[in-house]
Amino acid sequence: MKIEPWEQLIRHIEPEAKLLRAQKLQGGVSAQVTKLEIELPEGVVRKLLARRHGEADRSRNPHIAREEYKLLQQLTAAGLPVPKPHAVLSSFGDAPLIVTEFVEGESILSLDQIPDAEQQLADRLSDIHRLPWERYELRFLPKQGDRCSAKLTNRPGQLDDSLWEGRIRDKLESVWPLKHTNNEVLLHGDFWPGNVIWKNGSIAAVIDWEDAALGDPLFDLANARLELLWASGIRAMEKFTERYQTRNPHLDYAGLPAWDLFAALKPASALSDWGLAPDAERQMRERHRLFAEQALARILG
Repeated sequence: MKIEPWEQLIRHIEPEAKLLRAQKLQGGVSAQVTKLEIELPEGVVRKLLARRHGEADRSRNPHIAREEYKLLQQLTAAGLPVPKPHAVLSSFGDAPLIVTEFVEGESILSLDQIPDAEQQLADRLSDIHRLPWERYELRFLPKQGDRCSAKLTNRPGQLDDSLWEGRIRDKLESVWPLKHTNNEVLLHGDFWPGNVIWKNGSIAAVIDWEDAALGDPLFDLANARLELLWASGIRAMEKFTERYQTRNPHLDYAGLPAWDLFAALKPASALSDWGLAPDAERQMRERHRLFAEQALARILG
């Protein structure tokens, strides 16, 4: 990897530091991610993470890097387990860039190796949703309801009926807009095991906040439910849901089937492009159908 631009970056954010190495990390879907190791004058080695958002995210929100930086500043101040932000640049090469601390640990897609993983995930999501976002000046975040309305309004010319896209859209359109029975909360926007870093059996950080918004907490709950069903099966989904509901008994869950359907729209016309092994894709399609069937059977209206 070409080092010179990274050396310039380090001089910008840590003028007395020396860049030891820059390593491009694999697995980033919506951003280019690079791990940076620097040495401070006193000999301390620090690890940083540089993220350049992809074109799709930048087109959706040209200020995405600056807003994610501001969000992480506030979440760090609130004591939530997120990467501490260090710098944001409006332009680095061909895209904005945000630099955060590098959180040691690993991303675990299958939760079998951590006995209380579902409980921990539900507890962290509850902590996010309970944050008094008005106090932390997060009104700049978009409204998730507006995003959902736009998704329903912009019906594709070619529907992915292999994932029941037509049936799901028809049902959602018949009940939209949903009644606002829950207060707006901070949403992660894409809460799933792949956006969680684990260390020694505990959650070290929740990462990748570019989809954060304000809206109904059931949006995040539904997204995580489908992802857990895909990753670890129906019992993991149920354990996670039960724990979240126990932690949040004040919420109205009548709208959850509708939010489940919104989650089920996510892979439409995209699942085949995720580069999955045939057996894995087949299993995900089967579990998606189960998820959509249950939601359609339970939805009100």
